[in-house]
Amino acid sequence: MKIYQKLSSLLNARQNCRNSNNREWEIKHDEEIKKIVDNYLPSGSGWDVGTSLVESESSDEKIVLSGGFHHMDENGGYDGWTDHKITVKPSLQFGFVLHISGKDRNQIKEYLHDIFDNSLNGEYDEIKKGGK
Repeated sequence: MKIYQKLSSLLNARQNCRNSNNREWEIKHDEEIKKIVDNYLPSGSGWDVGTSLVESESSDEKIVLSGGFHHMDENGGYDGWTDHKITVKPSLQFGFVLHISGKDRNQIKEYLHDIFDNSLNGEYDEIKKGGK
C-alpha cells in the first residue's frame, strides 16, 4: 500500500471513530497518522522543520500538509524561509495530484513536488511504522 493510500485510509477510519464516539480507536489512528507523518514524509535538506498534517483541512479525499523551506544564498548562508502547503487530491489517471502553495522562490515548488511525490508514492512498511 502506498503512503498516501495509508494516510487516506487512516483519516477515514479516524473520522468514523469520531462519528461513533470510539475514543480508543480514534487515539490509535491518531498515533498511526503521526508515525507516518514523522517517519515517511520529508524532513531535512532545507525542509528543516519537517512536515505537518493540516488536520482541519484533511480528510480521506484530500490530504493537506505544511512546512517551510530554509533557503540559502549563493555563498551557502541561510537567507530566509518560504512557507508552503502541499495539497494531495485523488486522480483517476495518476493516483494523486499535488498542489504546492506559497512563493516559488528559486523554483522551490518543483523540488517540493519531487520530494513529496516520491515520499507519498513510497510503500508503507508495517515493520518501519514503529520508527525510522
